[in-house]
Amino acid sequence: MRDLSMVCNPYNEDKVISACSIFGMMDVSGKPFSGEPVFRAMENMHDRGNGLGGGFAVYGIYPEFPDHYALHIMYTSQAARHETEQYLEPRFLVERSEEIPTRKTDGINNEPLVYRYFVLPKIPKQSEVTEEDFMVEQVLRVNAEIDGAFVFSSGKNMGVFKGVGFPEQIARYFRLEEYQGHIWTAHGRFPTNSQAWWGGAHPFCMLDWTVVHNGELSSYGANRAYLETIGYKCTMFTDTEVLTYAIDLILRREKLPPEIFARVISPPLWEEIDRMPEDERKLQTALRSVYGGLLMNGPFSIVVANGSQMIAVTDRIRLRPLTAATKDSTLYFSSEEASIRLVSLELDHVWTPMGGVPVIGKLGALPVPEQSTKRNYTTSTPVEVAR
Repeated sequence: MRDLSMVCNPYNEDKVISACSIFGMMDVSGKPFSGEPVFRAMENMHDRGNGLGGGFAVYGIYPEFPDHYALHIMYTSQAARHETEQYLEPRFLVERSEEIPTRKTDGINNEPLVYRYFVLPKIPKQSEVTEEDFMVEQVLRVNAEIDGAFVFSSGKNMGVFKGVGFPEQIARYFRLEEYQGHIWTAHGRFPTNSQAWWGGAHPFCMLDWTVVHNGELSSYGANRAYLETIGYKCTMFTDTEVLTYAIDLILRREKLPPEIFARVISPPLWEEIDRMPEDERKLQTALRSVYGGLLMNGPFSIVVANGSQMIAVTDRIRLRPLTAATKDSTLYFSSEEASIRLVSLELDHVWTPMGGVPVIGKLGALPVPEQSTKRNYTTSTPVEVAR
């Protein structure tokens, strides 16, 4: 069998700085669209991956079940499926369960069983736990306690589809051309620090929140220790898992805005904080005190989404690439501008986000560019666009 790790890494380097590709596309009007431009954009960044992981998150794909949680679960055996379904039965009303449609695809091997369940939680009347916290607890328990089962998607009216393969292979395998959504995020993986397996591919998901990640977190141990003290179970031994749980904690449980999330994971240096105005200095000092264990060290760029927004942020000194762009009501994020240009040659705005500063698109609202250059590709002269 051909060694895929050598295809894009001919010198067998331990680290590949350009590795991994991320892409996000959102229509802020809420209009659903086919994933075809996303597939083309990812295929254009084929050389950033090595075939050991690819995946997509799509929002708005289950309008017939708007209030149900759609659990996507992969199994390594029928026994694991039966055990999981026995676990789900007393805890959920299962409206529908079915195998996720797939097709035989060249390059996709050793695939697990993949099923989806549209469920409503059965929360005991005397319980004070919220519906979302109940869901998180059940997802973490399945992943930690049932051998051979892994919940890889758990939100409402959305789904994650991922596995070991190039993104274009994963799209074909899961028949994603049959889906439409108003937000698509995508990832092509080049793993350097963790084993390539179906559950370790991106996007990572917890309820409605998903993340795709390019980079590595040297702070994984400290981040994991912090999260496990407040109830999260880290079972996948990958840095993107701790990013996902940090998102769940800060953005969902504590309902803090994305700007605060960015200041937690990618904060200013202390010498910068010392020069801030008093109110800003007090806020940043408090965040570092309360959430110090969630400071993410190392190079990274990420795209985060839920059903109403798409957010991109990098580490504070931009050690991983990220480009943002808009055209009409569409927002794009990508590891490469070329992939955005492939699907939309003319753009209203295109810019490189500042390190540690989130770019946020929401339903009904495009982000304001930090810096923007509108290039007319019939000439060689850039045309500056005012903010």
